[in-house]
Formats: sequence, C-alpha cells, structure tokens
Amino acid sequence: MLYFLQIFGYNPIMFKIWAKIFKDGKIIKQITYEREDKFTYSQFFNYLADICEGLDIATPVLLKTHIFNYAKFSTVRFIPRDFAEPVEFDRLVLENLL
Repeated sequence: MLYFLQIFGYNPIMFKIWAKIFKDGKIIKQITYEREDKFTYSQFFNYLADICEGLDIATPVLLKTHIFNYAKFSTVRFIPRDFAEPVEFDRLVLENLL
C-alpha cells in the first residue's frame, strides 16, 4: 500500500500546512508550507515562524492550547489578541493538509 501511495506523490515523512489569513470572512492571503522532514510538535514554533515570515506578518504567541488544538483537530486559529503587535486581519488559521 505504501508503494502505491508513493507512486502518486504521497510521502509519509513530508507534511503540509495550509495557512490562511481571514478578514471580514474572506481569505486575503494564504500559503502552503511544506517540509520534507517528519512533523514534530516540539518544532511547531519554528514552523509557525516560517509560515508568518512567508505571509509577511508578525509571529503570534504560541500557547500550549494552540498546540493541543492542532494535535486534536488538525487546525489552529490565532486571533488578534494572540499577537504582540497590532494586526490588520481577523484571524490566522493553520490546517494540516495530509
């Protein structure tokens, strides 16, 4: 089965995160973050920092509840109060794609 999935471009080690910035219920900016190494929660802040750099926004404060939400629901939301600097959007959403 694994060989079959690899034929179609599925890599069990690689992971993807879809990051979206919402304002007034609409996506105003998005990025797909891909890494070839294995996903680890201990590196989640580094992934978040890379994503925010790609979106050209400030990096939010990462709390344990954010990591738990991502682990349990494969999605996490950051709202303006999670950022130390003022932001011009309603929320940042990260979703696991694989």
